[in-house]
Amino acid sequence: MSETDTAATAGPGLPQAPGAALHPALDLANSAIALPGGQFLDVLGTPSGATQWLVDHNPAPADAGLQEVCAARLRSLREQVRALLAAQVGGHPAPTTALAAVNDALTRVPTAAPLGWDSVRGMHRAAPHPIDRIVDQALGILAADAADLLTGPDAERMTACPSAPCNRYLLRTGRRHRCSVRCGARARATRAYARRTRTVTG
Repeated sequence: MSETDTAATAGPGLPQAPGAALHPALDLANSAIALPGGQFLDVLGTPSGATQWLVDHNPAPADAGLQEVCAARLRSLREQVRALLAAQVGGHPAPTTALAAVNDALTRVPTAAPLGWDSVRGMHRAAPHPIDRIVDQALGILAADAADLLTGPDAERMTACPSAPCNRYLLRTGRRHRCSVRCGARARATRAYARRTRTVTG
């Protein structure tokens, strides 16, 4: 994948990181973006943003209409997936809380409506609220993709973009180790500035 061959964007003018089109969990991890100048963009920062992200990645219908509690669940899973990616890239043990959160999302996907009882209806099948079902399904899909990414052949290619202040993850392709043209240009500019500074002071 080239640095410019993806139409999907992670934020204003920022393309998806390499591998994010193949792994929605990687794109989820990258949905909180550190920008130059101390700015920060959270694509999932509002219920409408979280809804649009899920719609764009197919786990939710366009009329899902997530509320803040559902958007917060998505952001929470993102932080746990980021913790697991950081552990994988850094060669550290996986945090137990992050493992538990991903496993919880994997096991919440409803396979059948549970049996319930109340004094009005008596015994009945208690279907979850439709939004809860959509969110559980979406979180399960993303958690499964995170598990596949962390245990599959792509795990060896995973890295963190080294261009400060970028906080995105990507899959290395050939010699490419940065998430975007923008980060590559910023790194080259930093190296050029450092060379000029050494020349002036040396």
